[in-house]
Amino acid sequence: MQTRELACFAAELSYDALPAATIQTAKQCILDTIGCCIRGSLEPSSVIMRRVVERQEGKREATVLSSRPFRTTALTAALANGCAMHSLDMDDLHNASIIHLGTVVVPAALAVAEQAGASGKELILAIVAGYEVGARVGEAVNPESYFFWHTTGTAGTFGAATAAAKLLQLDAEQMLFCLGSAGTQAAGLWEFLKEGAMSKTLHAGKAAMNGILAAWLAQEGFTAATHILEGEKGFCQAMTAAAHLEKLTAHLGSGQFKIDENSFKPYAACKHCHPAIDAAQTLCIANNLAADQIASIYIQTNAVADNLVNNPDPQNTYGCKFSIQYCTAAAIRYGKVGVAEFEPEKIADGELRRLMAETKVVIDAELDADFRQNPEKWSVWLTLTDTAGREYRHFIEYPKGDPQNPVSYAETEKKVRTLAGAVYPEKVIVEELLQKIDALESLQDASGLFDFLTAQ
Repeated sequence: MQTRELACFAAELSYDALPAATIQTAKQCILDTIGCCIRGSLEPSSVIMRRVVERQEGKREATVLSSRPFRTTALTAALANGCAMHSLDMDDLHNASIIHLGTVVVPAALAVAEQAGASGKELILAIVAGYEVGARVGEAVNPESYFFWHTTGTAGTFGAATAAAKLLQLDAEQMLFCLGSAGTQAAGLWEFLKEGAMSKTLHAGKAAMNGILAAWLAQEGFTAATHILEGEKGFCQAMTAAAHLEKLTAHLGSGQFKIDENSFKPYAACKHCHPAIDAAQTLCIANNLAADQIASIYIQTNAVADNLVNNPDPQNTYGCKFSIQYCTAAAIRYGKVGVAEFEPEKIADGELRRLMAETKVVIDAELDADFRQNPEKWSVWLTLTDTAGREYRHFIEYPKGDPQNPVSYAETEKKVRTLAGAVYPEKVIVEELLQKIDALESLQDASGLFDFLTAQ
């Protein structure tokens, strides 16, 4: 009965039940994701998706956040924005569920909030509810399902659906059917990663779009499986033979929210690479090490990271974002791992490629056991050996951005100024965006939230 319990909780959750810190975190999630979306709209996958969306005629219900903002249907706006939000791999992540919840929950919530004219408080509440359900579903199937299934696309669909349903003010029974329709649409396979293809962004966009569709169907009385999560032929059993069904409802209603466990990304790469990036930067700064002084790199990590990002010879931007060898070498070679560090000339750099060739990645039994016990902890040991044979070793328990090593709201604002500022050079536009999100709880009608962009 876990599906019904989650549906009832989400349907009955009120804004007054949210702690002030949770509200602030929700606004930070919205702001971070919008910044990633605006800059991500320039990426090739986003440009293609926008062209497809622009060809679809429909009502002007919601805003596509891009270099050329325009209004379209809520469904297609969520599709385009979800794709763009995920295209930089700089969007937020809930570690324990391994889901980029912002890229599925936020675009769905923004689109429905605009279409329905919801208040800022209703938007915040919907996003908290979406993160709650999405994270719990992800925790119930991971890390086992992660070998085949991209959880942002699969479990994330439940988060998007919950947020949309909350904004539509669906009751518990309608929310239950909404989750059933969300689960039967859930998809997203990792096969694309071998070629560095664009499918990952499609997973996020489709999860956001499918979540809205599930909510609209439920609103109209469309029935769906009421045991979609725990059922014999339901989502969790399909995703893994080792489902952790107890995690679906553990401590539900305790006053603690999954969104408060969210991580924010300072680097434009897969989060599994972030601990090694942090360690490399720490060692190079502390010991004044330059790339040409490094003879070898030794990375100890967990089995999930090894499976996903142990890629010694990536050939394109997306492949490099999912290569711990590339990201660690880039941190040493360039001193940072932002959007620009994945441009073709940086990828082809000879000194960086030499460092990658001298990098060894291994599964460390203790780190892997710790990860299995504490799935929110993605730790690494990094050892650099210089040309004189000296070793420099550093342990990262929680990389920058995790709740235990947090990114502040002010740091997120700085990130958004950089990302959105690359698209909107007029500072007044970016500052207005920051102000609107900062004061979101006072907004009465979200239908005009982004009018200042479409009026440009």
